[in-house]
Amino acid sequence: VTLVLTMVLIFSFNFAIVLLGLFFRFPYFIQDVQYVLAKLKVRRCLLKYMQTNFTILERFLEAARTQPDKPFIHFKDETFTYRDADALSNKAARVFLQSGLVKQGDTVAMLVGNEPMFVWLWLGLVKIGCSAAFLNYNIRSKSLLHCFSCSGANTLVAAAELQDAVEEVLPSLLEQQVSVYILADGCKAAGVESFREKMSQASSEPLSRDLRSHLTLQSPAAYIYTSGTTGLPKAAVITHARLWVMCWIQLLTGVNSRDVIYVSLPLYHSAGFMGVTGAIERGITVALRSKFSASQFWDDCRKYNATVIQYIGETMRYLCNTPKVRRDRSHKVRLAIGNGIRADVWRDFISRFGNVEIRELYGATEGNFALLNYSGKIGAIGKNQCVLFIVLQRFFPHAVIKYNVERGEPVRDSSGFCIEADKGEPGLLVSEISVRAPFSGYVRDLQQTERKKLHNVFKRGDVYFNTGDLMRIDEDHFIYFQDRVGDTFRWKGENVATTEVADVISLAGCVKEATVYGVKVPGQEGRAGMAAVTLRDGLKFDSVDVFKHVENFLPAYARPRFMRIQSSLDVTGTFKHLKVKLVEEGFNPNLITDPVYFLDEKEKNYIPLMMDIFNGVNLGEIKI
Repeated sequence: VTLVLTMVLIFSFNFAIVLLGLFFRFPYFIQDVQYVLAKLKVRRCLLKYMQTNFTILERFLEAARTQPDKPFIHFKDETFTYRDADALSNKAARVFLQSGLVKQGDTVAMLVGNEPMFVWLWLGLVKIGCSAAFLNYNIRSKSLLHCFSCSGANTLVAAAELQDAVEEVLPSLLEQQVSVYILADGCKAAGVESFREKMSQASSEPLSRDLRSHLTLQSPAAYIYTSGTTGLPKAAVITHARLWVMCWIQLLTGVNSRDVIYVSLPLYHSAGFMGVTGAIERGITVALRSKFSASQFWDDCRKYNATVIQYIGETMRYLCNTPKVRRDRSHKVRLAIGNGIRADVWRDFISRFGNVEIRELYGATEGNFALLNYSGKIGAIGKNQCVLFIVLQRFFPHAVIKYNVERGEPVRDSSGFCIEADKGEPGLLVSEISVRAPFSGYVRDLQQTERKKLHNVFKRGDVYFNTGDLMRIDEDHFIYFQDRVGDTFRWKGENVATTEVADVISLAGCVKEATVYGVKVPGQEGRAGMAAVTLRDGLKFDSVDVFKHVENFLPAYARPRFMRIQSSLDVTGTFKHLKVKLVEEGFNPNLITDPVYFLDEKEKNYIPLMMDIFNGVNLGEIKI
């Protein structure tokens, strides 16, 4: 017996040593396995739902039956239960049906901000077998008409506060025989009807399932537009299958049935819409705000007892830039889901607001592939490791390939195939287009759809989705976002990643916000770096300090040659910087009214860009 016990103890000790060794060698192994199991579960659910055509609407109706009195949406001082939402979306659906202008399979365009009616309209449309096109409520005139035309819709529903935007394009809409509704109690404009008035008179009785019997998971659920940072927005098709995948982000990040999610991102964007539909999948409550407000963010979280928040772009930095108060950690938020948070902001956020788990994810509205940083590694957007990489490669083949920034195309070998980037080397992220990972493309834009495809990547006949994003993978297999392909520029024979340079400049004492881009200089190869910045409240541009800062933290080729001081930076509805106009204006004082400074290495300063300096640079008399 003693011998047996001794052997058991020795075995247990050795086993423990092996486990300890594995833990130090693969510290994220358990998380890897848990994530893979969760992904496989999601995959099984999707296959099951595809066989029965079980949509997110059916999940909503299930929740309305099983938990009718549970709050679904908190908005301002109102609360709507799942029963309320079901009844109100029935009334919205009946308005469309009774008009006789909306038929099964049609698309209705929605120009509506963040309000419960947005959700009622979409649910109502799916109930009658239709889809919705979510128009960005910030666009106007030609851009608005362009986006409406892309959708193929013959009906437009707009919020009351957007009536002026509608009236601006109304003659064109009426000429196309478009039915126009305003979410107001009444409307004086000719050719426009009141949707609320009709809805108040409509029945809230359930609608027949036969109205949507034609729907499959491959049918469009919505059309969501790209942000338009490089031109006019493009409409991406969101099928019901794709919508399920978006909804399951909350499941994969650990959202449970007791959570309350705070949504302040635009519902017309995939991130905001995913917050609501993901909440339906989880059967939880949404605290909805009309527009993101850094000053009201935490007060709202306390008011609604939010436990999960969403972020995108610069919103986390905006929160970190608010004045510190004693109640900074007085909240119930335990989880933040989103994308685009910088490593320094990530550290500042958890240091100031408490131990909130941040789940950074990566994906494009129209893309066929997504990544999730489930381990909480600061700065990373995902991970390729062990069993996870094997599983992901089997179902969703992807790679980071070598990319020639100067020529704007992937590097290919002598056989014409792409080459995977080395560890630590920035490269283009691509993912294979297949039945498992389809790319639906852009509505009525075959040219732009084709531009997102790469052919013959690793073998003849294969087709990959071009994300347009440069990534790098470190020695521990974590994946980091580097820059957008169009944003990275080449100067002095080196690639300059604008995101990294902007992050550095934003840490200068007087700088509040920065965006970096490349500008053409006559007689020079590549593009010179230029930064547009805003200043912290009450501070002036400290040119000497900023020069010292970029000199200390950036290599010579990456230091912006020009610095433009602005009162604010133009951003999209999801806080992505708009650079097209900035690039067009370059550093020309004749086109710019803002103060512009020139990097003078002899003076070790950023000096005002006067006309004599501008002319000297253009003529090659002043070296840069």
